[in-house]
Amino acid sequence: MPRRLPSSAELRTWRDFIETVEALRTVVSARLLADSGLSSGDYVVLLALSEAPETRLRPSDLATTIGWERSRLSHHLGRMEQRGLIRREGFSGDSRGAFVVLEEAGATAFRSATVPHLTAVRELFVDALAPDQLDAVAQITAALRDRLPKR
Repeated sequence: MPRRLPSSAELRTWRDFIETVEALRTVVSARLLADSGLSSGDYVVLLALSEAPETRLRPSDLATTIGWERSRLSHHLGRMEQRGLIRREGFSGDSRGAFVVLEEAGATAFRSATVPHLTAVRELFVDALAPDQLDAVAQITAALRDRLPKR
């Protein structure tokens, strides 16, 4: 079967998509940091922990949940632990790992950041699209996700 490469128009659409998503993430992340002092990485970790049973997860489960490599997560958790947002707690009877536990300071920082963060998401994403466009984005992202390898 001959190799079929994207057309110029398809490549332009691809580049527009990637560049726009990256610019949007940059602006939302900058607003999050300015409004709350949390990085987007901090926020995603705190979100996952806040939704976890007993606000704790094994590092491997946390990495899977947020889609990060274990080494990236480990370094980031070290920085968050120094700031008192999370703590690592050993398993009873299992010396191979630890839980990542949401600290009260992390829960407070997450709660304080949520409304400004969701306001930015509304202003920069939701309000930029008509309801039918938002539905189309949901369909497009589902189609793209279906093509990706399962985690």
